Amino acid sequence: MVWIQRRKLLASCLCVTATVFLLVTLQVVVELGKFERKKFKTSSLQDGQAKMQEEPAHLYPLPGKETLTLNRKTHLEPESHPIMLWWSPLTGETGRLGQCGADACFFTINRTFLHHPMTKAFLFYGTDFNIDSLPLPRKAHHDWALFHEESPKNNYKLFHKPVITLFNYTATFSRHSHLPLTTQYLEGVEVLKSLRYLVPLRSKNDLRRRLAPLVYVQSDCDPPSDRDSYVRELMTYIEVDSYGECLRNKDLPQQLKNPASMDADGFYRIIAQYKFILAFENAVCDDYITEKFWRPLKLGVVPVYYGSPSIADWLPSNRSAILVSEFAHPRELASYIRQLDHDDRLYEAYIEWKLKGEVSNRRLLTALRERKWGVQDVHQDNYIDAFECMVCSKVWDNIRLQEKGFPPKTWKADVTHLSCPEPAAFAFSALAPRWSSLREMWIPSFEQSKREAQALRKCWCDAQRWAIAGKQSKITFLGSADGWLCAEKCLLSSSRGVQLHLNSSLSADKVSGGGGQEHLSPSSESGFVFFLRLLQACRVTWLFDACETQKAVTKRKKDLDQLEWDTEGTSFVLEGDLEQL
Repeated sequence: MVWIQRRKLLASCLCVTATVFLLVTLQVVVELGKFERKKFKTSSLQDGQAKMQEEPAHLYPLPGKETLTLNRKTHLEPESHPIMLWWSPLTGETGRLGQCGADACFFTINRTFLHHPMTKAFLFYGTDFNIDSLPLPRKAHHDWALFHEESPKNNYKLFHKPVITLFNYTATFSRHSHLPLTTQYLEGVEVLKSLRYLVPLRSKNDLRRRLAPLVYVQSDCDPPSDRDSYVRELMTYIEVDSYGECLRNKDLPQQLKNPASMDADGFYRIIAQYKFILAFENAVCDDYITEKFWRPLKLGVVPVYYGSPSIADWLPSNRSAILVSEFAHPRELASYIRQLDHDDRLYEAYIEWKLKGEVSNRRLLTALRERKWGVQDVHQDNYIDAFECMVCSKVWDNIRLQEKGFPPKTWKADVTHLSCPEPAAFAFSALAPRWSSLREMWIPSFEQSKREAQALRKCWCDAQRWAIAGKQSKITFLGSADGWLCAEKCLLSSSRGVQLHLNSSLSADKVSGGGGQEHLSPSSESGFVFFLRLLQACRVTWLFDACETQKAVTKRKKDLDQLEWDTEGTSFVLEGDLEQL
């Protein structure tokens, strides 16, 4: 009996001990949860800004940026550092305090920082640069910085003086840019010297029994450079194996047909078997040099190059590429390639530099050595990091100058930072209509971009006058669609009185706007009424040029009355010469 009672007592003790243990464990879990929530909150920015602690590496395709170790105070006070606002959401980062040498700046895509007193610079990605969405009016202490490494066909407006000179800092493919990206497709000098993919000339001669001497691989057909027209003509004089969608006469293996496979080892092995490759850019601009040029040099294939007029400045050696610009007609180029194909000694002169591992171009070597970014190198910043830090450092330089009582240094881009001539077609052969119609859209596009650039500059200037003068200003509506939208945006965003000049010389009754809308020209009656309704919230002075008669002015006064327009503070002025406005 005593034994049974002891067993019961022991069981009771065990139950009590287990209960106490469970209660203590539960309390520990609760406290840990509170601590983790508190820790999470302290790692967030004020007003719902996104975390600035480390994110999973797989979320970002580019190597990670160097970020400061932040305490609670730093997270909650981004205003303690200059703010660099990406107006184009290129990075996707809602908030990050980045270290640039001894300086630090807060980088964000959050446009709520537009009017923040510590916002010092706006960063733009060229392809996304749109004139109907700009931070206007621009404040005196706001710098604009442009990052544009892509083809000029993506946004021709940037290549005209009225637009490129709006920027203080640039990172473009031009050597004259503040941060030149000319070698953005070249990892380094060692890949040029590498013999990894080089196929011996004897083997290439054997392969010539089933391969053409030339290979062409393009899927972006009929670009501004008119390259397909040239290659089509060249094909009438010499055999060309063409992969890709443009002029295709030969197929890649199924696993290599995806454009993403252009840097795959299997694709390299196929291309490396050829003696020559047609390396034609999609646009003709100084220093616009893409992988189309560097890839054959890495593989030991002689590039037949058309693109940058300044390409001779970037050749690994004086004889490492055949330049299309040196031949008056594709027929002459074909004849020269056949001569090299049949003479090993002449051909080897173009790959001698690679066989010896000698890159003699000092400009190229210096550019690779001095650039502050790397290509596919996790140990170096990528060029976006370098661009951000360039702007950050220049902003800090000016802050320090002002702290010492000196005026800030002014930086400004010029036309050499992006230089491209108007697209031009080759004139040596008549083309089928379906080809010419696709190609010829680039010339009107370039001309339209000139008008858009002028409209943007005027809109920008008007916005600055409104902000600086503090009085009524006037704006002329231009004929281009983007110019019209820009003017409309400037009027609606202005809190001041506006003088609106209705240029009756506009011919189009309608111009297309963004978002599928149509905006009417004020030169038509319906257009005039439309804009009266649009601008009813603005205090407007209507300016009519000499083309308008007093009768027309009287008639439009009646239009105002019909719309129950508040005419208080509204006046009608008959203006003379448009150039005097």
